[in-house]
Amino acid sequence: YFPKKENGEPDFLTIIDESHIAVPQVRGMYNGDQARKKTLIQYGWRLPSALDNRPLKFSEFEKRIAQVIFTTATPGEFELKNSKKIAEQVIRPTGLIDPEIEIRPVFEREKNRSQINDVMEEIREIAKLGERAIINTLTKKQAEDLNAYLNTQGFRSNYLHSDIKTLARTEILKSFREGKFDVLIGVNLLREGLDLPEVTLVAILDADREGFLRSETSLMQTMGRAARNVKGKIILYADKITGSMSRAMKEVERRRKKQLAYNKKYNISPTTTYKKIEDMLDVSRK
Repeated sequence: YFPKKENGEPDFLTIIDESHIAVPQVRGMYNGDQARKKTLIQYGWRLPSALDNRPLKFSEFEKRIAQVIFTTATPGEFELKNSKKIAEQVIRPTGLIDPEIEIRPVFEREKNRSQINDVMEEIREIAKLGERAIINTLTKKQAEDLNAYLNTQGFRSNYLHSDIKTLARTEILKSFREGKFDVLIGVNLLREGLDLPEVTLVAILDADREGFLRSETSLMQTMGRAARNVKGKIILYADKITGSMSRAMKEVERRRKKQLAYNKKYNISPTTTYKKIEDMLDVSRK
């Protein structure tokens, strides 16, 4: 279906956006498809020939592409290993610097004070200033429970997770930006792709619970939600520093050094990103 050179090699450019997610998905499609169909064949729901109608193996996918551009804020091992040239977009046109990271304990025995007590103090100050905060939890249940608790304590908060329908999510994000509530609590959906310039605090609860939601990539993506505002601040609640935390913090520090040096060299003052708040219906009409 795609153009080829005279020698049979592919003659087109492949662009893979958000490659840190897309590449593992391509890699996993074949195995996932085979696992599902083998069970169906085993119990007589499908004929063995069903295995032939399948996605490409990753090795087959690689043979069908030639030149590739990966675009991602957090490249994975495959992209880094197979890229001859890497172009970094560390410097922002607004001069914004990646926020500093602060680590606080999940629980302080001396003060009998938990991460929830601490984050409540932070968001109380943020609400006074008319700013916004994002709190990242490990599970949807935790997000809902924390939201309910904050509401009983007089905070204006809401939660966002995959059980909420897409259009409802858009309305929640719009209300958040408009200041109808000050705190947005979520799990995986608050990781990437959200441009929320009003957010000045990202608090990640239980940051030392090593796993998919607290991997280096996940931490980097979640912390990036505070990088649109000049007052951006990140708090990681952890009783120990995991390997993922350490790598993420080193990467942020590396970027900060470059950004600070660039701003100093060209006398740039960081400014908060401005983005118009649009209604979902207005966007669909366009």
